Amino acid sequence: MSIASIMVAVDDGLHAPARVRLAAGFAERLGARLVGVAACMPDYPRGYGETAVPMGMVIEEIRQAALGKLAGAERTFREAACQIDRVEWRSDVAAPVPFLEGQSRAADLVVVGRPADDEGVTPGMAVDVGDALMRSGRPVLAVPAGIEHLEAKRVFIGWKNTIQTRRAVSDAMPILRRAEAVQVFRVGDGEDRHEIEDVVRYLALHDVRASAHLAGPSGWTVADDLRGATRMFGADLIVTGAYGYSRLREWFFGGVTRDLLEKASVCCLMSH
Repeated sequence: MSIASIMVAVDDGLHAPARVRLAAGFAERLGARLVGVAACMPDYPRGYGETAVPMGMVIEEIRQAALGKLAGAERTFREAACQIDRVEWRSDVAAPVPFLEGQSRAADLVVVGRPADDEGVTPGMAVDVGDALMRSGRPVLAVPAGIEHLEAKRVFIGWKNTIQTRRAVSDAMPILRRAEAVQVFRVGDGEDRHEIEDVVRYLALHDVRASAHLAGPSGWTVADDLRGATRMFGADLIVTGAYGYSRLREWFFGGVTRDLLEKASVCCLMSH
């Protein structure tokens, strides 16, 4: 498998240019095409009865405002991606997540920004990372606010023997092969060591230089242990599965995916 097409979700937020620059640099290093995608749902008034329905002219003004936001997103994309030649732009007046879901048919990897307090994205343009993970059918690279460069030289795999994690490792294989160092990390007891050593041997068959690290439970959450081990390893990318439990359960009770998406200081490549 190769990564030949990278898709980046673009909006009118403060950190969108940095995200596009990261995606463009990553596409350049992988020799991939970069596709910018944006959608904007017009803020039509909602109400009951004929008196709540605005005149056609007002409807058109609202629609034109949405088109203006999409034109601004395209300018952001083209200016930030000017370093590479193979770029495409796709946009529509539509709900952003369903539009991204449909367009992801043309991508090997989807890049989405993690929300920040100062982001300032128009609500009708915002793409939720969790929604993208659940609906796109593609691996998602979640980018923290302000990060605009990803070398992926030291990659940290948060391992748990689940369908989602196995899929994430397979999806990330082109990246893992190019990395200088890869660590397969698991929180568990001694009986789990054979599991991560087996993964290391599997990766070696694919020309990936990896090491295994088993850590006993610290008393903190697994997500805390993962973030701490990531810092110790000096990784700039985490690869792991997403939503091994239902997303609703994680929303209520918390979970590794939710914690990483909220608090990880480095990019996370996740698959569901």
